[in-house]
Amino acid sequence: MFELARPAFSQDRTFERARILAISSLVGFGRKTISGLLCATSQQFCDWSAAYRIFERKRFDTIALFDPIRHEVIERLEQGDPLVIMIDDTLIRKRGRKVYGAAWRKDPLGPAFNTNFVWGQRFLQTSAALPDKTVAGQARAIPIGFTHAPTPVKPGKKATDQQWAEYRAQKKSTKLPYVGAQALARLREGLDKDKQPKRRIIVSVDGSFTNRTFFRNLPHDTTAIGRIRKDARLYLPPAQGPGPGRRRFYGDPMPTPEQIRQNESIPWVEVRAFAARKIHSFEIKTIAPLRWRGAGPQDLRLVVIRPLAYRPRKGARLLYREAAYLLCTDTELPLDRLLQSYLWRWEVELNFRDEKTVLGVGEPQVRVPAAVETAPTLTVAAYALLLLAGTRYKQRATLLPPPRWRLSDPSARDSTAKLINIFRSQLWGRAVGVNLGHFADKTISGAKPCLLNMSLPSAAFYAIK
Repeated sequence: MFELARPAFSQDRTFERARILAISSLVGFGRKTISGLLCATSQQFCDWSAAYRIFERKRFDTIALFDPIRHEVIERLEQGDPLVIMIDDTLIRKRGRKVYGAAWRKDPLGPAFNTNFVWGQRFLQTSAALPDKTVAGQARAIPIGFTHAPTPVKPGKKATDQQWAEYRAQKKSTKLPYVGAQALARLREGLDKDKQPKRRIIVSVDGSFTNRTFFRNLPHDTTAIGRIRKDARLYLPPAQGPGPGRRRFYGDPMPTPEQIRQNESIPWVEVRAFAARKIHSFEIKTIAPLRWRGAGPQDLRLVVIRPLAYRPRKGARLLYREAAYLLCTDTELPLDRLLQSYLWRWEVELNFRDEKTVLGVGEPQVRVPAAVETAPTLTVAAYALLLLAGTRYKQRATLLPPPRWRLSDPSARDSTAKLINIFRSQLWGRAVGVNLGHFADKTISGAKPCLLNMSLPSAAFYAIK
């Protein structure tokens, strides 16, 4: 699968080195530093400077690296299906004070009653939803973009007026909604070059992107679904007809989304969508057309999702989750498609979890601007190719027999750790010469632990199961 990314590299030798490092980032043990990646491929006694130069001198295009991944995702979609993407930012913690792009930022894992700050870097990721053809409604997020989004350094007390003007301009251009709008524009441009101008894009974002900067810079044939506040000010479209004064873009004010949810005269509509490994029935209220000053003079659809009831344990009293309030820029989009596209947004959070905890994105100890951007991007691209390979060869992904205590569920998708373990077993199985279909079926043991018959290949291949 990594052969698809060859055009992003300037030389074949650079591609081969990067391919080895990408494979090491998937199958290596321990911390995923560059020296750790070299040790995972038996290069600890060779010259290591070439591996660092790949990142420090930016010898591959980070944007073109994801082009074949996007092509592969689009080829697996049906002819009339839209491309559903999710855009969100993530924070990679750092310790070095001289690492480029690192700054004090709000801790997303901090408690709600107190604001914590951590030292880290900020990245923006774009993931595409790849529907599962075997389970209706299930999809997997495939990363198709990973951009470093640093904030400019504030000038000192002795800075000139020109330096302050440049700082304000950079601060405006590095805001997350602006960077997200640029990533969306590049995606639309890439689809147009791929002769997919009519392929509709549905982008699902959270509340940090539901604002004027993002909603007013959407490219053509693009629908945005974003979460808004429950006290947002909404308006009806203006009444048509000539009249004195300037043209009106907003009509009479409407109740807030929270007031609409509490209004008993507006009926609830049942919509079924996939979430948490099964189909759920959601009750929603919807009103269209509406207008919101943050999105400009365009008609919108408001969707209010009723809180779901759940029990934390058997016999406990019912608890309710919080209600969700969504704005959609397409008033004609079917409600089931709208709701399912928004529910898929959680998949990008799963990407962040796997990239940080399983793959160690951000662990390479680099600090120059080029290496800070290219080192984690190569790991994310390798992760995306692994997911594509796992979804393509899903029937063959059971080469490694599961443990007896793990129930076989055909509807459950393979986790990232399982895909990595399968990849390791395929690589190591060739080297060890073990048939993965029937190795370590039985262990001969006696009454004493000293008589236990150990199997080294089984212990190695099932080390992280």
